[in-house]
Amino acid sequence: MPNYLSPGVYVEEVSSGSKPIEGVGTAVCAFVGFTEKGPVNAPTLVTNWTQFVSHFGEFTEDSYLPHSVYGYFLNGGGSAYVVRVEAPQGEESAACAASAVLAGQAPGRHKALAVRALAAGAEGNGLSVEVTAGEGAAFNLVVKRGGQVLESFEGLTAGKGPRAAADVVRRDSRLIAVEQLEAGAPAPGTTALTGGADARCASAPMSPQAFIGSTSDRSGIGGLEAVDEVTMLAVPDLMSCLRAGTLDRDQVKAVQLAVIAHCELMGDRVAVLDTPPDLNAQQVKEWRVDEAGYDSKYAALYWPWVSVLDPASGKPQVLPPSGHVAGVWARSDSTRGVHKAPANEVVRGALSLELALTPREHDQLNPLGVNCIRAFPGQGIRIWGARTLSSDPEWRYLNVRRLFNYVEKSILSGTSWVVFEPNDPKLWDSVKRTVTMFLRGVWREGALFGRIADDAFYVKCDEENNPADARDRGILTVEIGISVVKPAEFVVFRISQFSDGASLDE
Repeated sequence: MPNYLSPGVYVEEVSSGSKPIEGVGTAVCAFVGFTEKGPVNAPTLVTNWTQFVSHFGEFTEDSYLPHSVYGYFLNGGGSAYVVRVEAPQGEESAACAASAVLAGQAPGRHKALAVRALAAGAEGNGLSVEVTAGEGAAFNLVVKRGGQVLESFEGLTAGKGPRAAADVVRRDSRLIAVEQLEAGAPAPGTTALTGGADARCASAPMSPQAFIGSTSDRSGIGGLEAVDEVTMLAVPDLMSCLRAGTLDRDQVKAVQLAVIAHCELMGDRVAVLDTPPDLNAQQVKEWRVDEAGYDSKYAALYWPWVSVLDPASGKPQVLPPSGHVAGVWARSDSTRGVHKAPANEVVRGALSLELALTPREHDQLNPLGVNCIRAFPGQGIRIWGARTLSSDPEWRYLNVRRLFNYVEKSILSGTSWVVFEPNDPKLWDSVKRTVTMFLRGVWREGALFGRIADDAFYVKCDEENNPADARDRGILTVEIGISVVKPAEFVVFRISQFSDGASLDE
């Protein structure tokens, strides 16, 4: 209490104690994969395609991530976090560095030596190696850039020995590495090193751990634990690795399981999963049931892949749909609200589908939680499913899971002022009033089922659920129940004949 020492009129600003709960964002997607450039294992916020290009570069031939981010923004996505991952140390350099094969002197020009630049990326493309004859069976190797000699090695021999080319170059060169492929010395001549690329090469060996990462190291998927804003997670480049053969299907499954585990651990985000490429409806069913077998209320699966125009080449390219789907989620949240199932929505930018499925095929996949993308004459290409991968009927629908995420995270963020307040009836009433006001707003938006607010939700915070022993342990318990609106997934019109003049009441 302030001390009043002299007569007068005083004005005091008094806090009501409670603060209104504001709804959190529901549509922020995190993408994990490969880009042309940019920071590695550092979740970076981008809010439009121009920002993505400035941070991570343009489209690359061997990566689906830039195309997925482009599709995300095209379909209505507003903000995204991008995590660039790389192959394990040493493997990417070997695969992405510029290289050349030197032909031998023997008839048939067999492959004598393989030469690669030690510097990963396009930097090595400016190097060339010149071979000249030495004394006897020896040869000389000269490394140049633009005609200027940078290194030279004389008296080299093929195979083993004190002057073996591979050993001497490994010991003394700072620019190249040499590997003996077949017996014999290389033929004289100059050969340029080519194929270096700043982006990850499709043939680079890959490890699932590069995607999974580590929470302590803030790398890969694990590093996203430190980013609270994320509500969706997509890893489209899993499928670029599968298609390139750098990961097998078991490894892809291991990473997708890690994605699901991450979302379940965080409890505030949903995984957007892709199927392997080049599957028909029966193969998707077999993969879903027999191979993957995922069961999670924090994951959704979409098929088939979509064909889009590649802005780089001007030709159609088939892509996994996760990036475009995440954009549709964001658009639906913005226009209708998170309680609306993100389905029966047009996929912008989709030219066609990898496979046009039939209604009978859809009948087989929808009960399994495979959200199909369908093409309808005159209505475009639309998402035609809104299910999670959960076997629990309570969490069957995607909008139910995402609405709970929204409500839980909003209440959690908006009631932090309660911590360390006196745990008494005054606080209970204040908390109940605050949560009730928030849920009444959610009900008015059409997210909760009930003609009146009392039918749509309840909030209980009193002495019954906060007994003395709980208060002694510093625990405040608030019980909340909400009745969520489910989507009209199956619309049935019952039509029958009736005789002219017959009463409809009979």
